[in-house]
Amino acid sequence: MTTELRNAFAQVRTEVGRAVVGQDGAVTGLLIALLAGGHVLLEGVPGVAKTLLVRSLSHALSLDTKRMQFTPDLMPGDVTGSLVYDAKAGEFEFRAGPVFTNICLADEINRTPPKTQSALLEAMEERQVSVDGVSRKLPVPFMVAATQNPIEYEGTYTLPEAQLDRFLLKLVLEMPERESELEVLRRHSAGFNPRDLTAAGVTPVLSASQLAEAQVLVGRVGASTDVMGYAVDLARATRSSPSVRLGVSPRGSTALLAAAKAWAWLCGSDGVTPDHIQTMALPVMRHRIQLRPEAELEGVSADTILRSILQQVRVPI
Repeated sequence: MTTELRNAFAQVRTEVGRAVVGQDGAVTGLLIALLAGGHVLLEGVPGVAKTLLVRSLSHALSLDTKRMQFTPDLMPGDVTGSLVYDAKAGEFEFRAGPVFTNICLADEINRTPPKTQSALLEAMEERQVSVDGVSRKLPVPFMVAATQNPIEYEGTYTLPEAQLDRFLLKLVLEMPERESELEVLRRHSAGFNPRDLTAAGVTPVLSASQLAEAQVLVGRVGASTDVMGYAVDLARATRSSPSVRLGVSPRGSTALLAAAKAWAWLCGSDGVTPDHIQTMALPVMRHRIQLRPEAELEGVSADTILRSILQQVRVPI
């Protein structure tokens, strides 16, 4: 049964590939986040299929998804929902916002001010929202898949540190290779419509109950003390790096282990190895460190620092 379930997740990648070309790593990252019960931040320039990727994934998983376009004038109530007066009933009733869904697609999240961005914090951490003093549970499963443009683009805001730390992974979508981009053009020339995933051939292959079953199996994946110590050592090394102003917190260490467990399960392993930790280190940690100004001026990136740390920290045998 476990093998069949794992094979179904592999089929999800195939289904998403019917709509999205050349983003296999991002598809795997989204699946890892779902299995680990985390959220994902997708970064890339406009036009690299960030939104289509999330929509295709939710379609293949038979999950409900709602999209929010984050703009400078978006209000917190537009995200969570608000109380609206019903003249017939003579009372206020709650009208749920788009956050009440399985996969909440927060499109261009860094185009809205921090006050509205923080409206997602409670939803991401507690899986609930509070409006007028009443807490309302969100559907299960629940994941925020937020997209953002690189921060140097005009009209963008830096995400608050507390919110960044709530994202399990930050996935960077690069420009496609020439052959992948050519395949995109072939599909569009043949009539591909990104707004009609069913016509594109994307078929649901998993259900919410199967996802919940897989999450339980991921939780049973073991990790030795040495492997957990390796994850801690990597996080601690970021805090002592001369180029880093703020290193990875203990929450980051926990996130690294959770993501590594999900990746190990997808790979068919019963236990986490140092290789699994190393594979997940960059997507888990790149958004959790803040560089010193002088390092940024020198063009040093978070990924460069993390790759250096991976080479320096002793790997358990």
